[in-house]
Amino acid sequence: MKKTILSILAIAIVAISGNAVKAQTKDQEMRKKVEQYARYTLKYDIGQLSENEAQLVGIFIEIADVMDDIFWEQSFGTENRKKLSEVKDPALRRFAEIHYGAWDRLDSEKPFLPGYGPKPAGANFYPKDMTKDEFEKLDDPMKTSQYTIVRRNEKKELEVVPYHKAYERQLKRVDKLLEKAIELAENEGLRKYLEARRQALQTDEYFESDMVWMDMKDSRLDFVFGPIENYEDALYGYKTAYEAFVLIKDEKWSADLARFTKMLPELQKQLPCDPKYKQEVPGTESDLNVYDVIYYAGDCNAGSKTIAINLPNDEREHLEKGTRRLQLKNAMQAKFETIMMPISKLMICKDQIDNVKFDAFFSNVCYHEVAHGLGIKNTITGKGNVRKALQNQYSAWEEAKADICGLYIVQTLIEKGEIRDITIEDAYVTYIAGLLRSVRFGATEAHGIANMMCFNYMQEHGAFIKDKEGKYVVNVKKMRAALEGWAALVLKTEGDGDYNVAKAYAEKNGKVRPDLAKDLKAIEKANIPVDIVYEQGLKVLGLERSNSKPAQAKPTLAPTKIQLRRQHTK
Repeated sequence: MKKTILSILAIAIVAISGNAVKAQTKDQEMRKKVEQYARYTLKYDIGQLSENEAQLVGIFIEIADVMDDIFWEQSFGTENRKKLSEVKDPALRRFAEIHYGAWDRLDSEKPFLPGYGPKPAGANFYPKDMTKDEFEKLDDPMKTSQYTIVRRNEKKELEVVPYHKAYERQLKRVDKLLEKAIELAENEGLRKYLEARRQALQTDEYFESDMVWMDMKDSRLDFVFGPIENYEDALYGYKTAYEAFVLIKDEKWSADLARFTKMLPELQKQLPCDPKYKQEVPGTESDLNVYDVIYYAGDCNAGSKTIAINLPNDEREHLEKGTRRLQLKNAMQAKFETIMMPISKLMICKDQIDNVKFDAFFSNVCYHEVAHGLGIKNTITGKGNVRKALQNQYSAWEEAKADICGLYIVQTLIEKGEIRDITIEDAYVTYIAGLLRSVRFGATEAHGIANMMCFNYMQEHGAFIKDKEGKYVVNVKKMRAALEGWAALVLKTEGDGDYNVAKAYAEKNGKVRPDLAKDLKAIEKANIPVDIVYEQGLKVLGLERSNSKPAQAKPTLAPTKIQLRRQHTK
């Protein structure tokens, strides 16, 4: 009997020890995941701003924090967010904060928090138990609006709720802050924009405020905020998520890019596709400017960090005024130096490693945003605009179009002598290196699917091969042909607006294939960061809240590990 009890105790001790080892291993794995995000501090010399501008920055950050709260509600739910405080493992909790929920946005939305299954395709925009058939039968024209959510009423029936009602409490706070900001705004364009945006947030009518923002071209400060992108709605691609960027213009770099905006109609004509897919004339009032970003919030801060902005998204505005393209230079350089160069040194052949250049990376990203305004906005098949025709496939195909047509524009401008500091080979090799960086985002989110479609097309058409050491070698001649072929296919797919064709192609070609999966494993093994997290906020900038509450920076695990070269020319 005594021996039996001792045996049972021994078995129990072994089991407990085994569980402890497993728990410790899991903790280590999660810490390693968090460490895959390089930390970077978003600093800026606020002394360069006027007193009013500095106060505006503080108010903008407070508004951005409200946008952040709404996005948490849209992506994860308020109650779920509250439960994060109960998570004891700090690394697990931090990883959830980085991804705004329980799912890894850079790894095919895999759940990592215990108790959560697959991510709902419709996030928190629709009831979790809603069927597509039920949605189709809902007789309300506002159900497909970008600015409504769908909920169940007391009778358990579906009903449509406009954003300004669903988030009324938070938006009242924003309204009060905007009242202060309007009083402080010295720049007339900025003041008019804030007034128009204030109205839009209370009515969900954003067209006018977007048009006013398009005319705001001489303000040193910029503030992009509200419900903007529809990536979070993977069910239909209808609903937009709240986000915010606080930006300060780099005057010198902006001036260098300004001359290209008038070239858009000519660039449209030169796209390598059938003329019927480029018959629309893009607006020429678009502007192309370079900024330092000093604060991210909401959708743009979730998982992978945005490094360029192309807005507005409304096709009517594209045709009337074009778009504004905002290049976030400090964010780009952070990713280039901490992620892209280490990947390039590992994966690009030694004869072409010198072709990987920041100026080429900057140009590729910059003209990716320009290319969003090119191509066609309304299908040639009578199916309405491209966004509605392609539904939840639209975002991936639109990103693919911007990616490949942006590279085509860079190639064209180099050949015209407009871009002089890089060669076509620089642009190509840097593009492939950029794909190796960005395909790590996974293949469920729109950018990830787009990246994989681009990568797989290039590989199938011989744009690159791998040498005996497993390094990537770009074939410049074949790369050109592949670039033009892929651009033509993407522009046709959007112009035809055939949802089934777009879906079938993306499902077949928007995936990571075995050979690339091995390379991604090698990159992971080399402990190269996947993306960036920011230490940011009022405290970092040396500001205090306008309501006199203590300033707080966004939480980070440790001080920033990297120092970036600032390229201001002031």
